[in-house]
Amino acid sequence: MPASPGTHSEAGVPAWDETRAASGEVRPHWKTLMGSLEALGREELALRVENGRRILREHGVSAFSAGPSGERDEPWELDLIPLLLPAEEWRGLAAGLVQRARLLNLVLGDLHGVQRLIRDGFIPAPLIYANPGYLRACQAVRVPGNTYLQSYAADLARGPDGVWRVLADRTQAPAGLGFILENRGVLSRVLPEAVQALRPRALSEALRICHDGLRRLAPAGTENPALALLTPGPRNEAYFEHAYLARLLGLTLVEGADLTVRDRRVWLKTLEGLRPVDVIVRRVRDALCDPLSLRGDSLLGVPGLVEATRAGRVSVANALGCGLVESPAFMPFLPALAPHLLGEDLKLQAVDTWWCGQARERRYVEAHLDEMLLRPALAAAGPQARPGSLSKAAREEALARLRERPHEFVGQHEIALSRAQTDDESLQPIVLRLFVLFGGTDYCVLPGGIARLMDQDALGTFALALTGGSKDVWVLPEVGQETELPHAVATPSAVLERMASDLPSRTAENLFWLGRYAERLEHLVRVCRSTAHCLGNESANGRPAAMAELLLRLKFTTRPANAPAAPEALQANLLALLFDEAHTAGARQLLKRIHTTSFSVRDRLSADTWRILNRLGADACQPSGRLPLVFASAALHTLVLDLAAFSGMEMENMTRGHGWIFLNLGRRLERGIGMARLVEGALRCAAPRELLLEPLLEMADSTMTYRRRYFAEPRLAGVLDLLLLDPANPRALAFQLAILERHLAGLPEGPNPEGLAELKRQLGLLVQKLDRVRAEKLIRDDSTDETADWLGGLAAELGSLSDLLTHLYFSQVAPRAS
Repeated sequence: MPASPGTHSEAGVPAWDETRAASGEVRPHWKTLMGSLEALGREELALRVENGRRILREHGVSAFSAGPSGERDEPWELDLIPLLLPAEEWRGLAAGLVQRARLLNLVLGDLHGVQRLIRDGFIPAPLIYANPGYLRACQAVRVPGNTYLQSYAADLARGPDGVWRVLADRTQAPAGLGFILENRGVLSRVLPEAVQALRPRALSEALRICHDGLRRLAPAGTENPALALLTPGPRNEAYFEHAYLARLLGLTLVEGADLTVRDRRVWLKTLEGLRPVDVIVRRVRDALCDPLSLRGDSLLGVPGLVEATRAGRVSVANALGCGLVESPAFMPFLPALAPHLLGEDLKLQAVDTWWCGQARERRYVEAHLDEMLLRPALAAAGPQARPGSLSKAAREEALARLRERPHEFVGQHEIALSRAQTDDESLQPIVLRLFVLFGGTDYCVLPGGIARLMDQDALGTFALALTGGSKDVWVLPEVGQETELPHAVATPSAVLERMASDLPSRTAENLFWLGRYAERLEHLVRVCRSTAHCLGNESANGRPAAMAELLLRLKFTTRPANAPAAPEALQANLLALLFDEAHTAGARQLLKRIHTTSFSVRDRLSADTWRILNRLGADACQPSGRLPLVFASAALHTLVLDLAAFSGMEMENMTRGHGWIFLNLGRRLERGIGMARLVEGALRCAAPRELLLEPLLEMADSTMTYRRRYFAEPRLAGVLDLLLLDPANPRALAFQLAILERHLAGLPEGPNPEGLAELKRQLGLLVQKLDRVRAEKLIRDDSTDETADWLGGLAAELGSLSDLLTHLYFSQVAPRAS
């Protein structure tokens, strides 16, 4: 066994400044960028910073986080000044990273195979068999081309001596690639002068190589492999990246529940039935990928996945079990393993690390405990312990734990992180993450990366959380080398795109509910806007009381307004509907639901559509509390316009595939239910009905149509005919039923054609009822009670159609014939 590393940290030496030398002069490779930024001036740079933040908001770039204040999407932060790496320095880093990826890949192959490294004494057996990252179920599982690592990332820190050292190896599902691409796209837009002057190396070629490598992982004989990206779901911190990469690389974004294993093969559950999956790019931790063979409490994995990989019917990238070498305890052994397995010395060293499972190393850590980080050895990340800053009792407790279970700890000398200049003219510690991708024959390094702005005190966690500031990393070209401008990241060729019909049932369900929630919000907003209008109209005699009763009938309020103070109570109810977070039927709750469902299908939404959805939430974020009515009215007008923009993007830009059909099905069902309930509520009000006819037309955006048609004050029969029976009115009930019929005709039969036939039959009965009302002229000025009863029943039957659709396509349960 090799001795423990002999170098020591540079305690007391000033941290390395990435931008300036010790003399204070700007480093040569920074001069062009600094000159470009100085030419902009502080005011212009501040405008560029704000523009970059706006672009990130519009793109919905965020990292999900769960903390003491609850779960939320933290906005992605990008510092406008990139980190520059000169060509000469990059050559050494790239060579070291490729070598490290090859080495770790060989180590994984041996430890999941014949385990000669353990037998020959290069790796201690307790480091493997006591490690929770070692998955016995994955032992001797065949890996295509013996490529365990399809992607690998290293977290690097530059010490005071200017040397980059590895802080952590990321071998399971390293996050950050999508954020790197987004950072590069934003800087290309906001700093085009700097991009033109420095011409950083483009990222597109490495992505093409990555995609080629994924295709080559497919089982032998597969001509056009089906590729899927397995995500833990929207509550994962890197879900934005998962959706981004799925869309960019033409992968089907799936969660564990979207996949099933039959006959030792993985299948995707789509609307049309089961479709085979050949390659899974996983973003789920090793142990959570299969609740049958691995952790039984996992809800994120695919039961039977390990057995399917063992049978060679599906490939997983990175291979299951790769998390084993993320343990920092492997770092001290790599310098000896490189000559043994590769025939060359290790080019890229790690921070000084001692695994305490060996007696000499444990004694060294105990002797130098006051100047070390004490970290868990058998986990990729864990809480730091700086015994030097602990009390005497706490230090003794740490020593007792170390002596009791020494193999569970490593000691590391802390490294003083280098500092980089930020766009607010401060110096911040950074940690650099670089990516290595497998292209089918060998590894290549992505010529760029992500630099995280760190808190030195948080370095010991080594978690490198995605929340917080980031920098783009520019690799400068060789002297005299011509490089392409990185204005955009190229996408794979069209043959790699998945078929439009490969729509997972979960995705269809989220699109369906996105349509319903968006329409429900629009219905609420139009009702509230009409209410606000009557409150601000001095000539609206008696109408506020009528509107208060209508809100009660629609269940938007839970108590009737106090008659003597009806306008004040109505205004309070209106503001609560709009701004009260706890109001279950209010706008804030609906906006949360829209965000959740849209975030779950963001790989299916265009960039413009996503910008509108982001603007929808931002424009509605008015402060809570008692607001002047004029602010509420302004917010309502803005929401109506945003929702109209979303509807326009849906109608004009979405491909008419099954995803669009389900989105529009949800919208039409909700609009039909909303219109039926609205008219029913108005008919059941005790207030004079003529007070509500004008607001009804306004809520249905049909005022001008009525006036052009009748040239008279609204009458009940005419209003009901326009809102219920007119097949040419996009807001009318008849219009919704006609579109629903067309959409059902375009749905796939899937595995349950009888269920689809039943769905069509029930909708046909509703259409017949509506035709009978129109033919027999059952709607009259004196038929309010009968019409209200009929509308209540029709709304309930539309709700039943939604339930039937859910059972048929989302729950995949056969309906019971009535």
